[in-house]
Amino acid sequence: VQLQASGGGLVQTGGSLKLSCKVSGRTLNTYVLGWFRQAPGKEREFVAYSSWNGARTEYADSVKGRFTISGDTARNTVYLQMNSLKPEDTRIYFCAVANMMFDSVIQKTPRAYAYWGEGTLVTVSS
Repeated sequence: VQLQASGGGLVQTGGSLKLSCKVSGRTLNTYVLGWFRQAPGKEREFVAYSSWNGARTEYADSVKGRFTISGDTARNTVYLQMNSLKPEDTRIYFCAVANMMFDSVIQKTPRAYAYWGEGTLVTVSS
């Protein structure tokens, strides 16, 4: 399984970006989809996860109401729509795929995910 993330860039405070993550090698509807982010010298932090059909979805408190995770099984692609961006959202963003759904606490940790894409940098200017 390979993941290729794209869509990062530079945006002003209050702006929007949509990240994409193309999954190849397996069909998307067998997985749990996740997004994490990481600042230099910091641990990777949870952003959002969703079952492939959207039946179970959770967000980090810091992005709730501003970010939306979604999946397109026809395109085997995971998206992260980011609105009302803030300078503190400046991070490298990583998409990830888990083979199964764990309990909520574990699902929000990197160890729940078996496959990772290379990061895409999001920079929000003040």
